[in-house]
Amino acid sequence: MAKHHDSITDELADFIRTQPMFFVATAPIEGRINLSPKGLDGSFQILGPHGVAFLNVTGSGNETAAHLLQDPRITLMFCSFTKKPMILRLYGRGRAVHRRDADWAALEARFPERPGKRQIVVVEVTSVITSCGFGVPMMDLVGQRTMLPDWAERRGEDGIRDYWREKNLTSFDGLPTGLLDGE
Repeated sequence: MAKHHDSITDELADFIRTQPMFFVATAPIEGRINLSPKGLDGSFQILGPHGVAFLNVTGSGNETAAHLLQDPRITLMFCSFTKKPMILRLYGRGRAVHRRDADWAALEARFPERPGKRQIVVVEVTSVITSCGFGVPMMDLVGQRTMLPDWAERRGEDGIRDYWREKNLTSFDGLPTGLLDGE
């Protein structure tokens, strides 16, 4: 039932674009494996048949960025909760792009304006696998939560940077995230 694909085809890109959420998995050399749900409209962009990027907004941890500094392997998973089941996994090598990086501006322009944007994670996709998804329940989407963008808006840029210094400079396992390097 699993099918291997050479790239992100137009059909697979359409599937990705219709999913309201996705999951990101990374792991350091030693320590916790991280699996995070991601959402927010417009936060995922397909860069080409072998490239994707997602906006990594401020959150309680910064595991993805820390892990990618040690080991660039990353898996992204999309699954349908609607009538037509499917699971799509993108395997690849990722890197966190920060505001100080040369490619930040070009990448940032691909995403909607969002308060609290922290990094853009770029993934070079090396493998695409789909599977049936027959065991995934069907659910109805009520809507996107606004709590995180609302929180970031209330904190403002200075408040967000203070939060980064307090909570996002290291992972839960104490690994550096590279977030404010050079400042």
